[in-house]
Amino acid sequence: MGSFKNVVVADLVIESVAENEAEKTAFYKQLATCPPEKAVLVTNSSTFLPSQFAKYTGRPEKYLSLHFANSIWKNNIAEIMPHPGTHEQYFDQVMEFAEEIRMISLPVRKEKAGYLLNSMLVPFLFSGMDLVANGISDPESVDKAWTLGTGAPRGPFQIIDIVGLNTAYNIAEQYQKVPGLVKPLLKKMMFPYNFEGIKQMLKKYIDEGKLGVSTGEGFYKYS
Repeated sequence: MGSFKNVVVADLVIESVAENEAEKTAFYKQLATCPPEKAVLVTNSSTFLPSQFAKYTGRPEKYLSLHFANSIWKNNIAEIMPHPGTHEQYFDQVMEFAEEIRMISLPVRKEKAGYLLNSMLVPFLFSGMDLVANGISDPESVDKAWTLGTGAPRGPFQIIDIVGLNTAYNIAEQYQKVPGLVKPLLKKMMFPYNFEGIKQMLKKYIDEGKLGVSTGEGFYKYS
């Protein structure tokens, strides 16, 4: 990670480091003293809560989440989520900023892992991967079951190729680390998924350099 000594003056800084807690923490610690006092800092993290990093930012009252959907040039939603220490005025400022850049601002007024969109999307993706990880079917058939059965434009594996297999792997690893006492309840009620099998399936593709659309191949090939 390079130095931030020459960071230009900014009113807003958007962090988009990959979904890795250690890397994000290191980034915030290095960035903390660089932007001017007035600057608001937001994270585009799709899975972490802003409260996990607020103390490292040097400006917790001016720190919150601004999460964009994939393909924001057409799916132009922006989810804005504070942590308990975020001052209301900065939440309002980020809502206004999102609207100024022609996003549809969606307020998430309490911290929620996954915001609005991913709270619905992540279980859907896990359900699709679980079918393949357990040998029940193959990616193409799972996608066809969803797209032909519902009229949706993409199935779970087509979406994962867009999101990136590394991101999917990190999310699976994060969910697998849920504290042991809670796992039986999650397994019974919400997440009865074979996380180890899902991770092994993803790792095979990742080790082969098949990371999704960004590399030209994931579960599918792209020209």
